[in-house]
Amino acid sequence: MSHLDCRLNPGTPRGVSSVVGPHGVGASPGDKKSKNKSVRGKKKSIFETYMSKEDVSEGLKRGTLIQGVLRINPKKFHEAFIPSPDGDRDIFIDGVVARNRALNGDLVVVKLLPEERWQVIKPESCDKETDGAYESDLPEELCGSHLLQQSLKGDNDSPDVIIEAQFDDSDSEDGHGNTQSVLVDGVKKLSGWVHEKGKEDAGASGTKDESTSVAQDTRALPEKSLQRSAKVVYIVEKKHSRAAAGFLKLLADKNSELFKKYALFSPSDHRVPRIYVPLKDCPQDFVTRPKDYADTLFVCRIVDWKEDSNFALGHLAKSLGQAGEIEPETEGILTEYGVDFSDFSSEVLECLPQGLPWTIPPEELSKRRDLRKDCVFTIDPSTARDLDDALSCKPLADGNAYEVGVHIADVSYFVPEESDLDKVAAERATSVYLVQKVVPMLPRPLCEELCSLNPMTDKLTFSVIWTLTPEGKILDEWFGRTVICSCTKLSYEHAQSMIESPTESVPGAELPPMSPEHTREEVHQAVLSLHRIAKELRKQRFSDGALRLDQLKLAFTLDHETGLPQGCHIYEYRDSNKLVEEFMLLANMAVAHKIYRAFPERALLRRHPPPQTKMLSDLEEFCDQMGLPMDFSSAGALNKSLTKLFGNDKYSLARKEVLTNMCSRPMQMAQYFCSGALQDQEQFRHYALNVPLYTHFTSPIRRFADIMVHRLLAAALGYREPPGVEPDALQKQADHCNDRRMASKRVQELSTSLFFAVLVKESGPLESEAMVLGVLNQAFDVLVLRYGVQKRIYCNA
Repeated sequence: MSHLDCRLNPGTPRGVSSVVGPHGVGASPGDKKSKNKSVRGKKKSIFETYMSKEDVSEGLKRGTLIQGVLRINPKKFHEAFIPSPDGDRDIFIDGVVARNRALNGDLVVVKLLPEERWQVIKPESCDKETDGAYESDLPEELCGSHLLQQSLKGDNDSPDVIIEAQFDDSDSEDGHGNTQSVLVDGVKKLSGWVHEKGKEDAGASGTKDESTSVAQDTRALPEKSLQRSAKVVYIVEKKHSRAAAGFLKLLADKNSELFKKYALFSPSDHRVPRIYVPLKDCPQDFVTRPKDYADTLFVCRIVDWKEDSNFALGHLAKSLGQAGEIEPETEGILTEYGVDFSDFSSEVLECLPQGLPWTIPPEELSKRRDLRKDCVFTIDPSTARDLDDALSCKPLADGNAYEVGVHIADVSYFVPEESDLDKVAAERATSVYLVQKVVPMLPRPLCEELCSLNPMTDKLTFSVIWTLTPEGKILDEWFGRTVICSCTKLSYEHAQSMIESPTESVPGAELPPMSPEHTREEVHQAVLSLHRIAKELRKQRFSDGALRLDQLKLAFTLDHETGLPQGCHIYEYRDSNKLVEEFMLLANMAVAHKIYRAFPERALLRRHPPPQTKMLSDLEEFCDQMGLPMDFSSAGALNKSLTKLFGNDKYSLARKEVLTNMCSRPMQMAQYFCSGALQDQEQFRHYALNVPLYTHFTSPIRRFADIMVHRLLAAALGYREPPGVEPDALQKQADHCNDRRMASKRVQELSTSLFFAVLVKESGPLESEAMVLGVLNQAFDVLVLRYGVQKRIYCNA
């Protein structure tokens, strides 16, 4: 049994232990400043000067320099990586000096170090780990979330494992880290489920006593045991927000000149350096009463980081409040990831139709296909307020086909191109869903009233309508602008009870209000027909080779008064969710083909590259050694292995959970891209869905990419001028959407971790069984089964 015990020291949030060595930068201000003693009046440089832009582009052309996105290991901030351009093992950047003032997520250029300085990978301590909740890098098309059916109660005599819920289950940083799945015989006995990841020592990489669990066997391993090492020579784009949440301290040396001018800001995220902030930015009584601020969370922004200083220079942006409390911590997370949560400006709000309730102008109605008499309805989470999509399904006269419609809010009608509203939406690029609230991409009147497909009001939509056989075969397809009037707002629970009661009608008291135009029976039959077709579509997709990695997703119940979490449960992914998902996928694929045919150079599509080869082969080797017959040759083969391999007993389900978790690590992120910016059409493919073309069309209220796709579709149908934008400009927008989407995923994970930590702190310790994921020197990693949370357990704790 593992005990989630929360001893949350408010002064050390987010997984920062109270005793931490130098925070991610060389010396601490209390260190002997010998390095910085003035040498003939000039301070000695710590960092190298960046190369010139010309030399960098020359080096990139010649292949002597390599460009990539920097990932810093959240658990060991002196280790960083950039992906290898050839998909092989990552390139290692060792230490702060080699990182040369670049921060996590920055696009950097590196130069390989001479071979004698490459990293030797000890066979037993394979590859540096970038541990964490790896699911964070799965595209949404790949991961549903499902329930572990058993309540995982274990035997009472098993020893307790104490898990500290520090504020950070978020070790989610770049899931496809470098975890190498190499098995160590010496620890096989531990659980029959082991996977050794990286040296545990947080100390310098030179520790001699590398492994206690394994007899040293350094057979001469050729280049396989060397990892290329490099140093940063240029920052192409500072993608990191340069903002961090953390704590204020006085400088250690009271007699230094600096002491009179600066305080030291210590970020909670060790990947950010410590920062000198001017005392004039600090609270007035900070110098006289620094202890009063020990538990206050501040936000600081880096302004500069000179070559001759271990610390950056910054300014204190604001005080957030008490560390460990939900709102201050949430604001800290949003700020660190550069999420704009400010109110929309009056210029932006002026772009909206003034004076609600708004009604559709008659001349607009005359241009659209009128579906207001059809039985159209929405199915969403019960709490949803931004309803993007509606469905309809009516049997056709001959009885062996259906007319099925997917109707998406026509957001682009309300967002004129180049308007202030368009610019702010493009900049935000996505709504950000936190546990307790949403930071919307568009102003609330649009999200919740004008565009949201609320029941019993006329709404503008963009529709895809098919003629489908009961087996889901497409006989006909139509795209166009429409107007609908949804007859009811179903929750997933409502739709689920209809699916589960195919012959009896669901009691009216359990259902939401319905429009008098349509009967409950009509809606019930439509849901059942859609469910039957969706089951066929799904079966077909998986037999055609699609992959799904179901990851557990935590949901919380919150106290209405205090907003604190009262409990949590795994979000259940059921047939009603699958029904909606199938038709959204169908619509997205249909639109992808339509816009790509119309604008082969200017289509905004979404691709999913295959998993990283190196990590996949390591995982394959691991499974072989464990005697697990897994086939990694394709997405479909992997899906079949995962579905076939396991029985239904408690341990099989837990193993499946762990293996799914491991399989998600080599997976890459799905990416928006412009078709004209990528030459090789093979790269357009979506690995998980196993389809040649895919895009996002179905959520324009919460994703800007979908608004761009709506505009392209409108142009393809002749409703507006063809796009004038050049492929490289479109690619820039696609990149921005990718960056913001990645940030919003990280923020979502951190929000979940924050609430989970607060829950454990308030109502813990919680007990749950856990299964070992990996064994290290002084620690092991477990997957806490009931909550789908990963934890590291230190043997000496």
